[in-house]
Parts: sequence; structure tokens; C-alpha cells
Amino acid sequence: MTPEQIIPLAVIPVVLVLVLLRNRRPRVLRPRWMWVMPLLILLGISAGLYFTPHEPFGPAAWAAFAAALAIGALAGWWRGKTITIQKAADGTLMAQASPFGLILIVGLLLGRTAIRSVMESQAASWHVDAAVITDAFMLFAVGLVVAQRLEVFIRARAILAGGADSHVEAAA
Repeated sequence: MTPEQIIPLAVIPVVLVLVLLRNRRPRVLRPRWMWVMPLLILLGISAGLYFTPHEPFGPAAWAAFAAALAIGALAGWWRGKTITIQKAADGTLMAQASPFGLILIVGLLLGRTAIRSVMESQAASWHVDAAVITDAFMLFAVGLVVAQRLEVFIRARAILAGGADSHVEAAA
């Protein structure tokens, strides 16, 4: 394996430990600011896709983009469902990410690394454009972030309106 392949694999365990330590306690959830991260992701990835020179995409590429966006949205919705939201005694919302959501992200990172290494060696023989794969992963990230934030926002708004706390079963 090349250093370009080893470095992401070495970084993942470090990031995993840091995220697990960070998620041990619930954090304050501010629903009115939840739109900021999806907006930044949308602007950044849109600019990256728009200003990157490439050949015009065909129907298969557009289908891959739609599938990546839809699968990312599904993964984001599922990850958003695994977040526990509680209303504290003082009325603030507290959110705690589930280990299941973290497992999803780690699995996605490992899958992306594996696909990248396979695609680098086989893209020409499979007649697959690397730009399509890269752009599809970026659209997957858009779907993931936007759907997760939307799911958490909807649940947080329901709790603030008087609904019950939103807990996730361990078998989720």
C-alpha cells in the first residue's frame, strides 16, 4: 500500500477515539442554528463541482449522482434518527450522538477508501470516469449532512412544541 492509502487508514482510529470521547456527554442543541452547516456544505461542494473543469456528463453519470444523493440522504436520515434528544429542566435541548451513527460514518470512510483504491487501478478497464466517482461522493456528503440536520431539526422542534423526549432503542 502507498502512503496515500495508509494515511487515511491510520487517521480513522485516531478520529474515532476523539469522536467517541466527545460524544460521551450530551451537548446543547440549538435548532435555530442548524441550517448553517448544511448551507456551508452546499455552498462549498456546489462551488467545487461548478468550478472543477470536466467533460460534460452523460445520463449514466447523472443517474449515479442522483443515486449518491439519495443514498446519502437515507444514511443521513438514519444517522439523525440515532441521535437522542432530551429537554433539560431549564428548557434547553440536549443531544447525544449514538455509537451507531459513528459506526455508520466509520463504515462509510472505510468503504470510500476501499473503493478509491479499487477505482484507481481499475477505472480505465471499467470505463468509469474518476470525476463521476468523486462528484458522486461529494453529493453523497451533501445528502448525508442535509438529511441528518433536517431530521434532528424536525424532532427538536416537536420536542420544543411539547412532544415527548426522543430516545432511540439500543437495537436501532
